[in-house]
Amino acid sequence: MSIALIVLAAGKGTRMQSDLPKVLHKIAHAPMLWHALRAGQTLEPDHCVVVAGHEAALVEASAKDYDPEIQVVLQSEQLGTGHAVSQAKEALAGFEGDAIVLYGDTPFIRQETLEAMAAARETHDVVVLGFEAADPGRYGRLLTDGDALQEIVEFKDATEAQRAITLCNSGVVAVKSEVLFDLLSAVSNDNAAGEYYLTDIVGIARARGLSATVVRCDESETLGVNSRAELATAETLLQQRKRQDLLEDGVAMQAPETVYLAWDTVIGRDTEIEPNVVFGPDVTVESGARIRAFSHLEGAHVSRGAVVGPYARLRPGAELAEDTRVGNFVEIKNATLGEGAKVNHLTYIGDAEIGERSNIGAGTVTCNYDGFFKHRTVIGSDAFIGSDTMLVAPVTIGDGAMTGSGSTITKDVPAGALALGRARQDNKLGFATKLFDMLRSKKAQKK
Repeated sequence: MSIALIVLAAGKGTRMQSDLPKVLHKIAHAPMLWHALRAGQTLEPDHCVVVAGHEAALVEASAKDYDPEIQVVLQSEQLGTGHAVSQAKEALAGFEGDAIVLYGDTPFIRQETLEAMAAARETHDVVVLGFEAADPGRYGRLLTDGDALQEIVEFKDATEAQRAITLCNSGVVAVKSEVLFDLLSAVSNDNAAGEYYLTDIVGIARARGLSATVVRCDESETLGVNSRAELATAETLLQQRKRQDLLEDGVAMQAPETVYLAWDTVIGRDTEIEPNVVFGPDVTVESGARIRAFSHLEGAHVSRGAVVGPYARLRPGAELAEDTRVGNFVEIKNATLGEGAKVNHLTYIGDAEIGERSNIGAGTVTCNYDGFFKHRTVIGSDAFIGSDTMLVAPVTIGDGAMTGSGSTITKDVPAGALALGRARQDNKLGFATKLFDMLRSKKAQKK
């Protein structure tokens, strides 16, 4: 069955105390909206509609950044979840598959849960995602009779007996698209909040002889984020989940609670991650690599057998081939390191290409920026760059070439050549002794 996603993202999020729309606040370096979209994308939907409201232009831009094919519709007035879903009707005109409603501020629903809902839709007209709540609070309650879902009652409208029920509504539903919008057309706002509830479609469906059921999930999957404190809690929970997934996949972490991952971090088995490592977005680490303590990686690819750190920084565009070495206080940006290349100490490599087995000495800098434009440094294979070399780009160092320590290199160096770009040393015999004596005398006169 074809699937369309409807993702509700219209809320302002007043409790966030922010000018930013609630769904654009980030967890693990990605907007909450992206987490919801990625969960739904695992079903390979034919359509995805995001319903925006507050700061709709920002929400639309974020959705399009995730996937340019996403359709964004506007809910100009926030009149309830039923009204919000109704805004997707025109975008899905003629679509005959199932519609699944998700929430942009509920980032933890698992792929397996959505697959279970899609499967349940094959035998039931309406499928609702529910959970057993430790503290039901103000959640809507699911009234069931065996496997059949009879009704969803919002907390404000529930009796005391109904409020004692612990099976609660997550808000996520799966319904055949044309049936969903037909049911919504019958929803009224005659309730305590004066809103059009999406949840009312269950009672309407049952009254029409349609079937409804509940798919259950763990309460943690339904966690919504409405405040800064809840955002911090969500970050903690997501980090715990991702660390556990890595451990189960064969990644070694000595102190997993100190490792921070991005929403899209990919790490292969038998990789070792030492304590206090931070992964920004778009990082892939292949199997058998080692990321040492206090390193920061973002937008980087690390190949098998490579060692990074400690105290290293990989910035976007860093590409490390197999068995490379990036050591302490080294920064790599928009640069490739060929197989076996070493950059071990106190070095900046930006906008550069380092050949296989080349060694970059301590204190080397690729001087890539002239104040207006970035320029590229190319170093061939088996080259040796002496410590404290300034490579003023654009410049090319040939295969097997060498630069003398302390050199400033402004011209290309042919293969196999030694380049020296420093002032000649001149030793003034006895001059240091005379200078020290003079300074001591001046200091003594001031006492």
